[in-house]
Amino acid sequence: MPKIGVITGGGSGLGAACAERLAQDGADVWLLDRDIANAKSVESQIREAGGSAHALQVDVSDPSAVDEAARQIRAEAGCPDALVTAAGVIESVATVLDADLEAHDRVWAINYGGTLNACRSFGRLMQEAEAGAIVTVSSINSYAALPLPAYCPSKTAILRLVEMLAVELGRFGVRVNGVAPTFVLTPALQAKVDAGERKVDDMLKVNALKKMVTPSDIAAVVAFLLSDAAAAVTGHMMPVDAGYLPATTFMTFAGGQPWDDRS
Repeated sequence: MPKIGVITGGGSGLGAACAERLAQDGADVWLLDRDIANAKSVESQIREAGGSAHALQVDVSDPSAVDEAARQIRAEAGCPDALVTAAGVIESVATVLDADLEAHDRVWAINYGGTLNACRSFGRLMQEAEAGAIVTVSSINSYAALPLPAYCPSKTAILRLVEMLAVELGRFGVRVNGVAPTFVLTPALQAKVDAGERKVDDMLKVNALKKMVTPSDIAAVVAFLLSDAAAAVTGHMMPVDAGYLPATTFMTFAGGQPWDDRS
């Protein structure tokens, strides 16, 4: 398992879950987040549980800020051997023709730009050390079109970035993979469910498994991809989707389902 792990977006959601899992596994984790209060809260939780954590206020859309964070971490702790890029933002449903372009550019700056910046800054350190592993937290949108005109293409771009970086850094013993979650029952989504804005039954209908994916489910796969157990795995975006991808095509078969009673 990694000894020094960096998690962007570590102050909330999937980033926090990944940070907590790596800390449980013994890593010294560094939480990079624009919201320093959230990052400090996760830092405290990890330390109270006996782990090691440090919070840094970083806007991942600013490449110079990410570079500075990389230099600080290297100087204070050493070269990180794990990077999880979980920083990201979502958008409201919209059409491509009517989407707000300012909001579009912000989504891209954080989702793709933030991932790129982190991979470049920390990837260079790993290249120099000839060791390390990177896992991007992308989305099932990497594989499926949904009416999110900025978010969906930004996540698709991350898939290609993972593939390119895997080849570039593989020569130096550095692995690069990603996870592609579907709907995840984060506190933010749970709040929408509680408010009646989302229905769990509707979300479960599109999965092969009648299960809501949880942040700990994502963190477990991230931990695997960072571990020596995945030593031969690189260049892949792993869906963690309770079977969403195969189900969405299977369930729309025009001939109906084999278990349908059509007599």
